[in-house]
Amino acid sequence: MKISSEFSKNAQSYEQLNQIQNEVVQKLLALVDTKPKRILDLGCGSGALCKSIEWRYKRFTGVDFAAGMLELHPKSKKIECIYGDFNDQTLFENLYTYEYDYIFSVSALQWAENIEKVFQNIQAFNAPIALAIFTSNTFKTLNATAGLNSLLRTKEELEKLQQKYFNANFEVVNYNMQFESVRDMFQYIKRSGVSGSRGLLSYKETKKLMKEYPLNYLEFEVAFITSR
Repeated sequence: MKISSEFSKNAQSYEQLNQIQNEVVQKLLALVDTKPKRILDLGCGSGALCKSIEWRYKRFTGVDFAAGMLELHPKSKKIECIYGDFNDQTLFENLYTYEYDYIFSVSALQWAENIEKVFQNIQAFNAPIALAIFTSNTFKTLNATAGLNSLLRTKEELEKLQQKYFNANFEVVNYNMQFESVRDMFQYIKRSGVSGSRGLLSYKETKKLMKEYPLNYLEFEVAFITSR
């Protein structure tokens, strides 16, 4: 299953379950010291960023590749939702026809097929940025217990890339999400869309992992990249 399809399929559950996403949104907004009027949100999902903005803006443009997520996004005369993939150069060519005061992206760019190319495209807007990207230390113990390599970039890779394209601050924050049981934890992974369409483990291997996983929480690591 494609990542976009998984997020669409689990859109309702993602909306209800992803408390880490909301914490990341609040952290990112706290790092922005202006109140931009024309906002672009790449990978807007169901609108966590849009719902959290308390100042008045002229236009909010949200882009996402999961139609199910966009259906849940707030709608108004000031809000435009675009079905598009930030891996697609054509999307950026269309977006360049507008001007934006700030470019946001919250826990989405980790799914970029070529994150350096996406950074190049974001740089071309010539606008301040506020990006939050999950790193390879997300699900660190889970992946280690299962013997899996992370699909995500390391914080070192992200820092090196952002230095190449942005004049920005770089901060890494770790979060834990606790669960009453390992079963609840795995249900969260399945229903929230955070597995990135990855189904590498068999039923037997999954049962073994549930038995051997040593923690009662999941680990998340987020890199915050914000314009100076």
